[in-house]
Amino acid sequence: MTVRFAAGTAGLAALLIAGPTAPAQAVTYGTPTIALSASYLSGAVGATGDPVVNVTVGQSGADASALTVSASASSKASVAGTGDVTVTGAGAVRQLAVTARGRGYTNLTVKVAGLGGKSATKTLYYAASAAVQNPADARYLTGSADASAAVDVGGGYAVVADDESNVLRLYDRSRSGAPVKTWDFSSQLGVSKEVDIEGATRIGNTIYWTGSLGNNKDGEYKAPRNTVFTTTVSGSGSGTQLAYGRSYKKLRDDLVAWDQANGNRYGFAAGTADGEAPKQIDGFNVEGLEFAPGSTTTAYLGFRAPLAPAVPGGKALLVPVTNFDQVLASGAKAVFGAGVELDLGGLAVRDIRKNAAGQYLILAGSWAADDNSDPYALYQWDGVAGHAPVKRADLPTTDPGGWEAIAEVPDLTAAGARVQLVTDSGSADLYGDGTEAKDLTHPEWKKARAAWFTLNP
Repeated sequence: MTVRFAAGTAGLAALLIAGPTAPAQAVTYGTPTIALSASYLSGAVGATGDPVVNVTVGQSGADASALTVSASASSKASVAGTGDVTVTGAGAVRQLAVTARGRGYTNLTVKVAGLGGKSATKTLYYAASAAVQNPADARYLTGSADASAAVDVGGGYAVVADDESNVLRLYDRSRSGAPVKTWDFSSQLGVSKEVDIEGATRIGNTIYWTGSLGNNKDGEYKAPRNTVFTTTVSGSGSGTQLAYGRSYKKLRDDLVAWDQANGNRYGFAAGTADGEAPKQIDGFNVEGLEFAPGSTTTAYLGFRAPLAPAVPGGKALLVPVTNFDQVLASGAKAVFGAGVELDLGGLAVRDIRKNAAGQYLILAGSWAADDNSDPYALYQWDGVAGHAPVKRADLPTTDPGGWEAIAEVPDLTAAGARVQLVTDSGSADLYGDGTEAKDLTHPEWKKARAAWFTLNP
């Protein structure tokens, strides 16, 4: 008994010294946080690789991996419902993708559910355009709808111009989404309005850009449009950088004077007169720029208007500028060679581009159409005056936007050669509400379409 009592007394003493065990303190969770990398997103019905949004979430007292992100509501499920939203990733940053069900707009509520029964939401404003032909070959370049010229810079990237601004944008040609980088050279050009960039080409590390040189749509002369300029390229691919070079602002005047001195063969003076709209069969509008075969000095200006002669079925016109390098390098007055007239089936030049092998591809379209209401075609040419171009493809005209730019010319002798073209979709009603794409409120909803085409043998 004594031993048992002593032991019990010792245990009791130890218990009295240690005191009772304190209960564990309850964890307090804060209200979750949620942020979207963009509040506006565009997609297309049937699209491959539409743009995505990053969702960043967190909650004090909880690990980010314990949080759940989902779409909890849709204002118009016929465009995209909650089940059409996919969220991937498990950390603080998730990736949200939407599969478009129909054309139009919907507001998607994105919810983060945290621990302790707490949650938070953000609204994603989503717009979906209609399905297009061969959607697997289509990509959407967001941030601008009025793509007008494209120059390959290696690694699957291209710098794309916009004829409604002076911003140049660098895009990954393989993916839909926003530009990787942008450059606005308005201040260096000394302009506050758009140059109306319509053509571009690259020699070495210099990219040459040209405005349309024509009047505006109301037939008014706007000086910024009479601009050609250069940018210098450094790096390549996603690491591309552009620096402003030089500009020349009298090329239109030089062209008119040259044509007058040669009997007004192409009617440039009449086409540039006050009140004359540029997109007429006898108007004045430049949309293509490329150097002559083997030359770094002579460049072809490709005309959307006029045709030569300026009648239905007339030929497309190229005018060689034989000292184009010096025009930009030193401001020398332009010198011209004889006009080159090409039979493109009554169509005009909307873009012209050559590859390193000197193979030319001409994007041909109507002098009039800003959309897909008239035919478009691709022609191969060898760049030699007097040699006939050969049609390689008729382009589809049932989808929004007018074909406007050639991203890069493949080997035209290779079987199954494919070329990527870019649309100007500025006049298109992408989402079915009667609003032209160029007038959309949010840049994320503005987009041009890039599409791959296989050339006919």
